[in-house]
Amino acid sequence: MSIPVIVGALGYFVDIYDLLLFGIIRKPSLADLGMNAEQIATVGEKIISVQMWGLLIGGILWGVMGDKRGRLSVLFGSIIIYSLANIANGLVVNTTQYAIVRFIAGVGLAGELGAGITLVSELLSKKARGIGTSVVAGIGITGAVVAYFISKEFNWRTCYFIGGGLGLLLLLLRISVFESGMFHEVKKMAVQRGNFFQFFNNGERFRKYILSILVGLPTWYVVGVLVTFSDQFAKYMNVQGDVQPGKAIMVAYAAIAVGDFLIGFVCQWLKSRKKALYIFYSITIIFLILYFMQQGGSATQMYILCAGLGFGSGFWAVFVTMAAEQFGTNLRATAATTVPNMVRGSLSWFILPLFTLLRTNASIGYLHAGIITGVIVMLITVIAAYFSQETFGKDLNYVEA
Repeated sequence: MSIPVIVGALGYFVDIYDLLLFGIIRKPSLADLGMNAEQIATVGEKIISVQMWGLLIGGILWGVMGDKRGRLSVLFGSIIIYSLANIANGLVVNTTQYAIVRFIAGVGLAGELGAGITLVSELLSKKARGIGTSVVAGIGITGAVVAYFISKEFNWRTCYFIGGGLGLLLLLLRISVFESGMFHEVKKMAVQRGNFFQFFNNGERFRKYILSILVGLPTWYVVGVLVTFSDQFAKYMNVQGDVQPGKAIMVAYAAIAVGDFLIGFVCQWLKSRKKALYIFYSITIIFLILYFMQQGGSATQMYILCAGLGFGSGFWAVFVTMAAEQFGTNLRATAATTVPNMVRGSLSWFILPLFTLLRTNASIGYLHAGIITGVIVMLITVIAAYFSQETFGKDLNYVEA
């Protein structure tokens, strides 16, 4: 396995650890800051939303920098910001500070995955590209599992300190990674690099960009709504036992890691990224139906269903790789960095607002709001995947005019 793949995987591991840590320690950390049960739910939603806005804004900033100054500049800059932010997170004394620091951490976290996937995609051969990015995602996703077990052993503030420390240690490994040869070549050309607005000044490019975002929506509907607030859904489903959101996130991400690792091999077997997506969409839909059909089940059953949903939505590696493969070298980092963060940000600008609007309607309620949101998200995604271009085996050595 090449050094860029190993370092990319470890970078994404720390990224996911820090990204999901709030969801895992949301209840104990907010309770320690004086929040009651109702505030933990409402303030928790707001802080998650603020963090996702940071990811959305950071995605654009780091994406542009990745094409203008290089993929490595993003990998170094982003990890410094989110590592220091996580250390600061362990020192907050109120929810306002908590939200501000999670926003800053979100900005930093936005650069890791896109720049890493872009670098791996450009350094590996066509045949190895899909496997390499799946390894990055598959290993990286386990950061959420480690975050859960760390949270069981340490105070929530210490969990943030550990995340920040892991990030700073990763900087030492980054020294061994070299820049993409394709980027060095495009620097010599008289073309615009990292112009975010180029996604909007050409009809075909705009179509590809929007579709690239929409195909990834189910992941953050599953993680950001059904898994993160699994304890709330459990109440309306009369689930017996104490459903812990942190544990639900852990089992979901363990399954996502397996899915992300396997989907690379599925793509190789089918010689298609889109066919692999359809298979994983189908698995997600099956477990969505099972999730909402449960009534009076156990906490263990809820965790099993969260794991099934996680496995089905384990197409993150392929979805981000497709985004990188859709565009030329002078826009590739911008695409691969902004697209996944637009999807993460969709939790703030689309999924949570839609879910909140529906659940506050007395005639719909919490449970049916989740169902309707899921139906809308899956319809949009399946249609977007149908109209997306197949990118398996595509030559990436070209530029956008």
